[in-house]
Amino acid sequence: MRHNRFPARRAATLLAASAALASFLTACSGDASDDAQDAGGTDKVTLPPVHAGFDYQLGGPYVPPNGTKIVTRDRTASPVPGLYNICYVNAFQAQPDAEQDWDSDLLLRDGDGDVVMDEDWGEAILDIGTAAKRERIARKVDGWIDQCASKGFQAVEPDNYDSYTRAPDDLLSANDAKAFLTLLATHAHKKGLAIGQKNTVDLAPARKEVGLDFAVVEECGAYEECGDYVDAFRDNVMVIEYTERGLERACESWSDDISIVRRDLDVVTDGDSGYVRETCDDV
Repeated sequence: MRHNRFPARRAATLLAASAALASFLTACSGDASDDAQDAGGTDKVTLPPVHAGFDYQLGGPYVPPNGTKIVTRDRTASPVPGLYNICYVNAFQAQPDAEQDWDSDLLLRDGDGDVVMDEDWGEAILDIGTAAKRERIARKVDGWIDQCASKGFQAVEPDNYDSYTRAPDDLLSANDAKAFLTLLATHAHKKGLAIGQKNTVDLAPARKEVGLDFAVVEECGAYEECGDYVDAFRDNVMVIEYTERGLERACESWSDDISIVRRDLDVVTDGDSGYVRETCDDV
């Protein structure tokens, strides 16, 4: 299954702080934080509240709809006071036209020496194929995770865990991906942040080995994969669907257990043409 990501804009609007809601969210996820410790965390972390209102704001920040308790925003944006905030980072690939931000040898290259691209998104794939390179790449991504923590996010969502599936000639492996994400998980936990698996259903059974606390999943309803993530992460799963049928399928089986939202494919901001946000209550 392909993932979906979009360039984010800086935050312009925030909700007023709500100490009572923050306390409520902490209480709701308190039991789950013990499981986060079991999943490889060096410090206790607070997981997202389960089966809670969820909004996915990668296309730009806006005031979350009523009933929202969890928000995902890009690392360049600011968290929403009083809600549970997940910080998105593009961890396994360079942002479009940002190859120059990385040392040349950290970009994956094919047998001809050409940079391997994720053609769908115009992103260079990072070379996580050796321990030394994983350490160097992690140092940069860890800096972004530090920024997420300092801004007040409670969790981090590293994208493109599945980049190894787009590498030709077996240049990267699932074990490379797991080893790299383990480095990020260890650092996130040291910073007091929970860390989520993004898509990559084949590696969901390895969540404790890697040290992952929850899952953020695109179109598991459409592809009938939600159960595989629930098997691995129980009710610590947040789902984004992009079609009416995908939302219906996710809600038919999982509306009482996990967080589910439908967004438009471009995840535009509220008020923009094309904005879509629906939940299981709308099905």
